[in-house]
Amino acid sequence: MPGGRLTHKDRQQIALGLADDLPYAEIARRLERPTSTITREVMRNGGPGGYRAEAAHRATEQRAHRRKGASPSVRGPEAVALPHGRDPRAVAEYEELYTTVMSGSGLSQMMSRIMVSLLTTDSGSLTAAELVQRLQVSPASVSKSIAFLESQSLVRREREEGRRERYVIDEDLWYQSMVASARSLLQQVEISRKGVAVLGPGTPAATRLENVARFLDFVAENIARSAEQARGILYSKPSADTPEPDPRDL
Repeated sequence: MPGGRLTHKDRQQIALGLADDLPYAEIARRLERPTSTITREVMRNGGPGGYRAEAAHRATEQRAHRRKGASPSVRGPEAVALPHGRDPRAVAEYEELYTTVMSGSGLSQMMSRIMVSLLTTDSGSLTAAELVQRLQVSPASVSKSIAFLESQSLVRREREEGRRERYVIDEDLWYQSMVASARSLLQQVEISRKGVAVLGPGTPAATRLENVARFLDFVAENIARSAEQARGILYSKPSADTPEPDPRDL
């Protein structure tokens, strides 16, 4: 299996594979690379719909140049001791991939990095100083991102002794996120149905809006019901003999 970094030719093959709707595993097999390498490459460079070989190659070269110019005092992942015998490099690569995926959902790069840091910390919480050290960014960058994440109920603050604050991510986050999504969809249902009256029932535009409203109403109801039924999973401790829940049972 070839080692080293992806070449420009490799990236062209990845782009061709995506254009042919090949799965990541098949592209990886043709390039004799791990599937995770292809997944990470695509997600950090525009995703399957926006991946461009030339742009990806330039971006990689720029990242490599920035790393070479970084201060030698910044510790690489291999220099950090992690609990539970975790492989620092594997964890760093996973966090980078998770950050890329989360950025694709609409969060900024910094907000995504903070969220991933909290999610992959055993305590589920970090102070501002710990985030600054972990991410090698300024306190102002952390503060600005935390303010937005808190406004979206994605993190919460806990006051410790003195003036120090700790930022916490709760297990309930994903439930609250699903409830918020359902609420947002219902608002779209309401505004769509108002449009039916304005545009005239039976007209093509009104019919389109009514169909949109019916679709979103159905989806919102199912999201809310499933989130409520599955909420307990967020607090469970699965064991090796615990079967995965079947969505059809929710």
